[in-house]
Amino acid sequence: MDAVLLSRIQFGINAGFHFIFPPITLGLTLLLVIVETRYYRTRDEVYKIISSFLVKILALVFALGVATGIVLEFAFGTNWANYSRMVGDIFGAPLAAEGIFAFFLESVFIGVLIWGRHRVSPRAYMISAVLVFLASHLSGLWIIIANSWMHTPAGYEVVHGRAVLVDVMAAVLNPSILQRFSHTVVGAWITGSLFTAGICAWLILKGRSTVPAKKMLVTALIIFSASAVLQFGTGHAHAVQVTSTSPERMASYEALWKTQKGAPMSLFGLPDEEARVTHFELAVPKLLSLLVHFDPEGTVQGLDGFPRDSVPPLLPVYITYHLMIALGSLFAAMAGLSVLFLLLKRIDRYRWYLWLLVLASPLPLLANEVGWISAEIGRQPWAVYGVLKTAEAVSINVPASHVLASLIMFAFIYITLFLFFVLYLFRIVGKGMEGISSGY
Repeated sequence: MDAVLLSRIQFGINAGFHFIFPPITLGLTLLLVIVETRYYRTRDEVYKIISSFLVKILALVFALGVATGIVLEFAFGTNWANYSRMVGDIFGAPLAAEGIFAFFLESVFIGVLIWGRHRVSPRAYMISAVLVFLASHLSGLWIIIANSWMHTPAGYEVVHGRAVLVDVMAAVLNPSILQRFSHTVVGAWITGSLFTAGICAWLILKGRSTVPAKKMLVTALIIFSASAVLQFGTGHAHAVQVTSTSPERMASYEALWKTQKGAPMSLFGLPDEEARVTHFELAVPKLLSLLVHFDPEGTVQGLDGFPRDSVPPLLPVYITYHLMIALGSLFAAMAGLSVLFLLLKRIDRYRWYLWLLVLASPLPLLANEVGWISAEIGRQPWAVYGVLKTAEAVSINVPASHVLASLIMFAFIYITLFLFFVLYLFRIVGKGMEGISSGY
């Protein structure tokens, strides 16, 4: 394997492992604001217990998210030097803004949440929870601004071989930022809420902390159910945007071989890139045209309209995209079931349902990963769409052997960190919420 492919694999592993933690963080901060607000208004000690329990988990998740996120920023200067030279003046700006305007704010007030329960007033503690929520989402916004610019670059000019920022607002409000940010954030709320629901279901099954676990379970499932339904809207808006700005990507997602009116939506199949056919395909006639053009007879551009070297690898893009949709549909079905049990006030009566929540709690992480993979591989062969190809972005002075050695090292470190995360999380959950009322 050459340095380009190895660098892509290494960055993919780094980013994929890091992406476990930010979605959980965003979802947990939303739940924490709700719980802490309830405690502030009611002074019900149960909500204080729940809040302190969530803060313990948040501290663990945040620490690993920070550690793995720093590695990604260094990677641009090591493995992707040409990328940094070409577009670093633009791409680096939102990363710097994230550190200055979001990360420091988030870090300070997470410290208040961890150590300040008995050192600040209840009002100040609640405000700290709100600030952590806002800062974590602002951090996500700046990161997605940078990533969205790679998909839909705007507000720049190429001067002497380098991209120069000429319109800050055009770059920040690039054509995909609103759709990508809303889709990512709602996905994070699904992740954090189902993650928490799974923990609460486990505690109830084990007869531990049942009173706070039941209260937290109801809150988590309300957020999960609302987010799972809302995600269909954000996903649809994102699909419309992709069709408009990157039509070859949507054609790859759907393995749409020919440009056609009344394009079908592929539900399942096995694309054959050489034969340019999808084997065993199950598709809904005209549905793709209806969804992306709001017209069942609308024309959708197919892969026949693009040179083969300008479209992404088809099979991984198709599989990950459809797996993301399948998982989203599963979450919507679970949301419907959850709403029914919430209305019937039977949310904790069926052990099979509680086990379903436990087993399904990691699935949003998988949905996030495959969605990210479909988007990033779907942008290939471009590092920055229409501006810089991935093969031209790599560091030319870093040999493949060095990349391979660091790849092995990172894989070992991440396996170790993940085992630490799982074991420490089990330790926190295993203790339950008993004895937490004193806070930190």
